[in-house]
Amino acid sequence: MTRVAGIDCGTNSIRLLIADVADGGLTDVARRMEIVRLGEGVDRTGRLSAEALSRTRKALLGYAAEIAELGVNRVRMCATSASRDAENAQEFRDMVRGVLGVDPEVISGTEEAALSFTGAVAGLQAERPCLVVDIGGGSTEFVTGSDRVDHAISMDIGCVRMTERHIHSDPPSAAEIHNAERDIAAAVDIALTAVPGRAATTLVGLAGTVTTVTALAQNLPSYDATRIHHAEVSLADVSRVTADLLAMPVAERLALPVMHPGRADVIGAGALILRTIMERSGHDSLIASEHDILDGIAFSLA
Repeated sequence: MTRVAGIDCGTNSIRLLIADVADGGLTDVARRMEIVRLGEGVDRTGRLSAEALSRTRKALLGYAAEIAELGVNRVRMCATSASRDAENAQEFRDMVRGVLGVDPEVISGTEEAALSFTGAVAGLQAERPCLVVDIGGGSTEFVTGSDRVDHAISMDIGCVRMTERHIHSDPPSAAEIHNAERDIAAAVDIALTAVPGRAATTLVGLAGTVTTVTALAQNLPSYDATRIHHAEVSLADVSRVTADLLAMPVAERLALPVMHPGRADVIGAGALILRTIMERSGHDSLIASEHDILDGIAFSLA
């Protein structure tokens, strides 16, 4: 048995999975998530801000302490959209090395997609092939395959990027929503042709936007990963939740019992991405997965 730690640092959140790997499976020891908004402003400035780097460093210090305490044998940290796009990515890499003692791997969108697919399909009982979509803060990955990746593409549409680019009112105006929809739809159509997603039998959705929308569709009284993992959600419910979220100011979203405070201001754009993917791919339902790129990173250390 090997104890591993996988860290996924995206545009909006940084997450840790410590797991024991044995017989081709993972047994969770600890899962953690912090909203650090590393990619705040990157779409506009092209740089990681000092404040975002400081928030990320603070979260990593906590993760490093837990990794040491739990006796981890191997550590892999993957950094995705924001650190891939930023001019000062070297500053980020130096900070991570100083805290964790390992270099972060600033992975390509294609590798990000492959790791997400690996984590998502492990243990999934569903008709194949699958279209797996991982809606992040800065990008969304589209992957098709059965037991392995056949096609993958990463598009620069994510809940943080679309919010910063299009949504400036609280709640967003009809014009802002329309402009975001147009931008998202153009990217989704390119992705679905490239992968090709419309021919997939099952749609699987990953990451915080999808799991939060799923929790809201189920009217859960609190966030419950066991109720969300592998739950099936209809396009009708996703459309209803999306419309509700876009009509709410951030203060009302914050009051929702399943809403993480760091997600409330960007969840409207995230839900819009999810709804658009379902509409344009022709899928009238989605399976939500709590397992994603983080599990793929851990599997890669086995």
